[in-house]
Amino acid sequence: MAVNSFSLYIFYYLLYSVFSCFVCGESLNFTSKSYTNGMSKEEKMTLREEARDMFYHAYNAYMDNAYPADELMPLSCKGRWRSIHTSRGDIDDTLGNFSLTLIDTLDTLAILGDLSEFEHAVKLISDTVSFDSDIVVSVFETNIRVLGGLLSGHVLAEYFKLNSDVMQWYTGQLLELAKDIGFRLLPAFNTTTGIPHGRINLRHGLKPKGLAWSVDTCTACAGTMILEMAALSRLSGLPVFEAKAHRAMDGLWAARNRDSDLMGTVLNVDSGDWIRRDSGVGAGIDSYYEYCLKAYVLLGQDKYLSRFDKHYSAVMKYISRGPLLLDVHMHKPQMPSRNFMDALLAFWPGLQVLKGDIKPAVEIHEMLYQVMQRHNFIPEAFTADFQVHWGQHPLRPEFLESTYFLYKSTGDPHYLDVGKRVLRALQTHARVPCGYAAVRDVRTGAHEDRMDSFVLAETFKYLYLLFSEEEDLPLNMDQFIFTTEAHLLPLSLTLYNYTHYHLDNFEHDFDSDEELSRQCPSTLGLFPATVREPMKNLVSEKKCSQLGSRPGDNTKPRKLTLHDFQACLSLTSDGADIVLVLLPHCVQLYALLISLVFSLLTLIVVLGLYYNRYRIQFRGQGARP
Repeated sequence: MAVNSFSLYIFYYLLYSVFSCFVCGESLNFTSKSYTNGMSKEEKMTLREEARDMFYHAYNAYMDNAYPADELMPLSCKGRWRSIHTSRGDIDDTLGNFSLTLIDTLDTLAILGDLSEFEHAVKLISDTVSFDSDIVVSVFETNIRVLGGLLSGHVLAEYFKLNSDVMQWYTGQLLELAKDIGFRLLPAFNTTTGIPHGRINLRHGLKPKGLAWSVDTCTACAGTMILEMAALSRLSGLPVFEAKAHRAMDGLWAARNRDSDLMGTVLNVDSGDWIRRDSGVGAGIDSYYEYCLKAYVLLGQDKYLSRFDKHYSAVMKYISRGPLLLDVHMHKPQMPSRNFMDALLAFWPGLQVLKGDIKPAVEIHEMLYQVMQRHNFIPEAFTADFQVHWGQHPLRPEFLESTYFLYKSTGDPHYLDVGKRVLRALQTHARVPCGYAAVRDVRTGAHEDRMDSFVLAETFKYLYLLFSEEEDLPLNMDQFIFTTEAHLLPLSLTLYNYTHYHLDNFEHDFDSDEELSRQCPSTLGLFPATVREPMKNLVSEKKCSQLGSRPGDNTKPRKLTLHDFQACLSLTSDGADIVLVLLPHCVQLYALLISLVFSLLTLIVVLGLYYNRYRIQFRGQGARP
């Protein structure tokens, strides 16, 4: 009997060991085990090539019919010039008669591997673009689209010059243009608070009548400068740009509501007083939060991570209502300020991936997918029960951006299906003979004579990346951070000061995460369909009345459970080194699993020993006369 008990113990111990190896071992592959019925590699390749063809349909239409104008008007099939066509109001502040779409598209050409067209585009920009114009432009849009496009183009031009046969003639022409536009934007920062004006005249700065008194700007407009300005300083050796952007971020941080840690939407650049105090994560605020986190990733300054964490906690406490994100008053955060959401908040799940808060990212993305399925596209504004509030859709990239990053972080082929759905919607409802046209109203499908530069810079870029394998790309995307306009800045910028930056190689010898990945699988495939499933029935007669209510436990931290996986962002610094690693909290989870299994097996062994003991006693008593 003792031998049998010992054998039973050994059996359970071996079972425990095998289970432990299965859970924590190197051989565990969530991607292959969890998603056996995912999209085939052949279908992914087909969709990738279709995305490429979509890009060139739009790009060639622009180059053949609009260049050197800023944008293509796809219905009239001609270029849109500033001050020539009928003004559309503030939206035209994006334009400056500086070949905007071509500048914005440079790194998309590089990602597609079209180095010959990339080289041709760089030559065109170097030879023809001038910023010496008596035109008032948006500081924000010019920074993210023009300065960001030039910097990314310069970085890639230098890289391809050293690692391929193209760009051998290149001597920094794009960087010179970047410095030129950077200096033209600098007068906007001459304010009491350091928060920049929203508009600037490219030739005269703030001198034209009216500009000096235009003292209102949005939070995102002022707070989305630090990545591009810091990159310009570190690439050019001129610290003034980064210094101005840091001061602007400090001014915005000082203006936050100290009780709620929320930001308003519009403020006075001289006094720092809020003009619009509604707070959300969409239009007017969105990319400020994005740049708080990405400034830490790129520059390694702890203050930005601390600020982002406080803002993020406030957003999840006051603005997040289940999968909905509804604006509140920054000074009275328990009070909603409006009953609709806007399409720009679709970037938020992608930022949550970078933060490492994957579960709510999955939920919010699924909510947005339901909106998209209902209307073919996400309308510019929609209500809590997914009705159209404002039906326009200018082919925005934010939803695809979050789809791409969620696929990268989870490996769930559901996001490939989402991308396929978006691709089909673009082909069916937006494609016209001369490019892709914005949708005037998703309810009618009517088109608008508009194709913004971000369609080529972002929308098709994320669509192509979503269906691409690593070996399909000429660059290691893990070596870059995306700006809010999806331009590429190398993470290695953090390693260098203003005078010692070299672009010979992006593959710097960071601390390897190889051992961590062996102990704990990557985030690929950690979220099964059950996380998304409850989001599919958000709008029903039973639930509509509850959509605007705040869950009782919304402010409490989520507890780690067997079905509640959460990825973490490990940002560690060693001297000047910074390591960005997306890892799940699987160490905690696996420790919990192993502890539970070990406890259960111990209990079984103990019960087995007691059972054998009493059975022996019972047999002994039964054998007595």
